[in-house]
Amino acid sequence: MTLGGWIILLISVSCVTVLFVWCVHKVMTIPGETAHMHGVEFQTPDEKIEE
Repeated sequence: MTLGGWIILLISVSCVTVLFVWCVHKVMTIPGETAHMHGVEFQTPDEKIEE
């Protein structure tokens, strides 16, 4: 591979890596997010109580 190819490869891989690390950091450091967490009640049609 030529020098230009290596430069483009390194720039693109570093940009994707920095974006991934930034996204993980943003998701893991959202303040007060645990207060918004809740369970999802899922019922299949055979579990519903007929009235």
